[in-house]
Amino acid sequence: METRKIMGDSDRYLMHTYNRFPVVLKKGRGIKVWDTEGKEYYDFVGGIAVNTLGHCHPKIVIALQKQAQRLLHVSNLYHIEPQIKLAKLLCMNSFADKVFFCNSGAEANEAAIKLARKYAKEHHSSERFEIITALNSFHGRTLATVTATGQEKFQKGFEPLMPGFKYVPFNDINALLSSINKNTCAVMLEPIQGEGGVIIPSDDYLREVRKICDAHNILLILDEVQTGMGRTGKLFAYEHYGITPDIMTLAKGLGGGVPIGAMLATEKGSSAFQPGNHASTFGGNPLVCAGAIATIETILEDGFILDHCNRMGKYLMQSLEELKNDYPSQIIDIRGKGLIVAMEVNGDGMSFVKACLEKGMLINCTAGNVLRFTPPLIAEEKDIDRLIDILEEVMAR
Repeated sequence: METRKIMGDSDRYLMHTYNRFPVVLKKGRGIKVWDTEGKEYYDFVGGIAVNTLGHCHPKIVIALQKQAQRLLHVSNLYHIEPQIKLAKLLCMNSFADKVFFCNSGAEANEAAIKLARKYAKEHHSSERFEIITALNSFHGRTLATVTATGQEKFQKGFEPLMPGFKYVPFNDINALLSSINKNTCAVMLEPIQGEGGVIIPSDDYLREVRKICDAHNILLILDEVQTGMGRTGKLFAYEHYGITPDIMTLAKGLGGGVPIGAMLATEKGSSAFQPGNHASTFGGNPLVCAGAIATIETILEDGFILDHCNRMGKYLMQSLEELKNDYPSQIIDIRGKGLIVAMEVNGDGMSFVKACLEKGMLINCTAGNVLRFTPPLIAEEKDIDRLIDILEEVMAR
């Protein structure tokens, strides 16, 4: 009765912006969650790469409790100690010199777009305003970021779109090079296309992009909203490719479950923003910064989490490859890095998602036929074994 009433109220009072599964999740610990009926699920969605350390990690919970007793919110008109500490942590462990805080990945990307345009106008010319992004990309759902997104299905119905964006095929250096002109101010890419189906570029792609940006005095923006915070086995995905961006955006896993986004930049790039150019009322809120600090410190502690993520990512991909050998007609491809892993299937991916849900396994489908696995970085071999067992049951059926 409780579950039916909650779902009924959901239909009545919430805008229909999501196709929700008929489940009301009530409690979570580690890699598991429970619904209002008491049914247990293994969570290989992880809030879509948000629950970096699992559900209700004790260090995050304690940090939030302590901060909630001390100070929930104060305006950015004043200095905020947890915000400053978090910014220092991010800068000390990345390429960046400065940080701007907001509340989501879309807001972080919006800030990056504004910064790139303003920088180009100040340092080059007023004609430089175009940003090149990749086909099949995803950068958010604000009007600017949905325009930056290289997928028409997300843009349909919101025309006219914001001017100043061009799209090129991902992992195609020649296409990028031929698209640059006197109006180009930045190139904006995901190191790995997450929403697009976990598409991983060739090893030299981002290095070549970096060279092209340097040669043409163009800023390189990396959208690490999904790949950042240890998801790929390194703190940031750009570290795999031996380059650094000029601007990077983060969100999702940054807060370990609380809503926070960030735009990081070099000293040179960040100098284009002055007081009044950009702001966020809740950006860098003391409460969410406390959660993010606990998340980062735990990830970096002894390097255990990152090493573990690499080991479990390899184990997951190896296990999925073995499954592919057993079901070659159903599985097209396995790809991933760290614990962002995809299994491309021959058919409707949502049917797999629904069948796994019935068996107590939460997985995600993107791009129509790609099963995307982004579990907490604390997932163990036994959890992965459970996933494989359920996938095998579904495929056999």
